[in-house]
Amino acid sequence: MLKAVEWKGETFQFLDQTLLPLEEVYIETSDYRKVEEAIRQLKIRGAPLLGVTAAYGLCLGALEGEKGKVGDFFSFLEKVDVDLRTSRPTAVNISWALDRLKKIWEQDMEDWSPRQVVNSLIDEAKKIEEEDYKNNENIARYGAQLLQDEDRVLTHCNTGSLACSGWGTALGAISWAVLQEGKKIQVYADETRPLWQGARLTAFELMKNSIPVTVICDNMAGYLMSQGLVDKVIVGADRVTLQGDAANKIGTYSLAVLAHYHKIPFYMAFPLSSVDFSIREGREIPIEERDPEEVIAPRGIKITPPGVGVRNPAFDVTPHHLITALITEKGIVYPPFEEVLLNWKTEARQNG
Repeated sequence: MLKAVEWKGETFQFLDQTLLPLEEVYIETSDYRKVEEAIRQLKIRGAPLLGVTAAYGLCLGALEGEKGKVGDFFSFLEKVDVDLRTSRPTAVNISWALDRLKKIWEQDMEDWSPRQVVNSLIDEAKKIEEEDYKNNENIARYGAQLLQDEDRVLTHCNTGSLACSGWGTALGAISWAVLQEGKKIQVYADETRPLWQGARLTAFELMKNSIPVTVICDNMAGYLMSQGLVDKVIVGADRVTLQGDAANKIGTYSLAVLAHYHKIPFYMAFPLSSVDFSIREGREIPIEERDPEEVIAPRGIKITPPGVGVRNPAFDVTPHHLITALITEKGIVYPPFEEVLLNWKTEARQNG
């Protein structure tokens, strides 16, 4: 299983995913700014992993602040928090993880030494990573229940161990079905333009695990469905609302519409940390608009006429009525989603 990030005492190591699949390069840093930059540049990506990474990024900032070269320790933590929190606006896992750490350094701050704060933050960040690993396993196990032997499964973007701390979410379910349950699964991986996370990362992961995978261009999915070549679609999610509307990598909504038309089950897999309990509808989700250069010059190769207009939203929102089921670490949820999600929120509060 690939390990995309690792805490190494007082430094943070991550796999530069922009170089995959041609190069496997790990970068080690003690500077939270390098972590923030890596998030913005998609060197580190995947909603669950972004939560883990943001937590460790704050720990690096706390270590820097402890050395006393940044002025007031807690004011500096506020700055680090804001920098990391605004690195990518759509994935709610970043703010979810930082909120957990903020509760630590905001309580009785005057009574705590910087070293006590640092130690507590690192402990909490490790706990977030451990929870993500366990949640990945549960999501993978539940998701695998929906996949049958000989299924042909279409997925979009990358939702495996490169996007999480363990098995992954949607891709984790596929991998679990094959590697743990011995099912024969044929995977179709959308290339996922404009940055090809499917062609570069999902194909890379599956081939590492000897799982059959065929890469298709994003605009080929409808044809495959019309030919009866797709049995199920399973994807991840970066932010989910109370009623079950879900933001995921751009192109997901199109797949959901196609699957609905062809009567193909459409599943979304994610940890509950990706649920934004403060909003009910998908139109409230902020959508990140990325650099036009990603479209104009992928991998530095210009493919459009000079001066052409470009839109580059990184995500779209799939409405809940197009989703067959949600797969989380607590189980599989069928429509209507809101009541179950609210119940789980209440349970989480009661459990502390």
